[in-house]
Amino acid sequence: MTVLTKKRIDVVIPVYNEERDLGPSVTKLREFLQANCAYQWRIMVADNASKDRTLEIAKELTARFPGEVTFIHLDAKGRGRALKAAWQSSDADVVSYMDVDLSTNLQHFMPMIEPLMRGEYHVATGSRLMPGARVKRQFKREVVSRIYNLIVKIMFPARRFYDAQCGFKAVSRKIVQELIPYIQDNAWFFDSELLLRSEQNGYRVWEIPVEWIEDMDTRVKIVSTAMEDLKGLWRVRTTKLK
Repeated sequence: MTVLTKKRIDVVIPVYNEERDLGPSVTKLREFLQANCAYQWRIMVADNASKDRTLEIAKELTARFPGEVTFIHLDAKGRGRALKAAWQSSDADVVSYMDVDLSTNLQHFMPMIEPLMRGEYHVATGSRLMPGARVKRQFKREVVSRIYNLIVKIMFPARRFYDAQCGFKAVSRKIVQELIPYIQDNAWFFDSELLLRSEQNGYRVWEIPVEWIEDMDTRVKIVSTAMEDLKGLWRVRTTKLK
């Protein structure tokens, strides 16, 4: 697709021990962006402490697709930590992220970022719980997700988004500069904290229903993650951002 604007979007893929999926996923994403994105774009692999060949593969992809793919490496684990480092190292107009398994259908990417590019919203997120979303995942994870989001609704009755945890998000340069430095969580609660703090501080959140198919090789530890999420919700409810 011909680039029609100088505005740029960076797409971050946070990874930990993803040597199997990283190459095919970056290749698929690159082909999608070439065909569908009218903005300047770049894919950034954010490797956080992988112990397999993930970092080596990220370097190979960067050499293979110069200017289109790059990478950063962190010595500590944590999706939130990787996203904060990647987003804050970027000078793009909009920064985004998606999980390496590409569980969310890529056709939702442009509808998600367009309102941010136009300056209408500050944060955009996919939703697996909005009317119109299509989801395929294990019954246990579906129940846990719905219970968690119900707790979010009870603790934050003014919240306007449906899904606090979908790994398909984008934020404006304004958010990177003004909000991201104050997000405390470095792990899985990062997504929830980002959305809740955005609304608490008057930033506009754009949410769209998505098609999402669960990766059966997920690394998320449901019980321990849920406990940390509950602690995070209490912290966000009882403290102010700054």
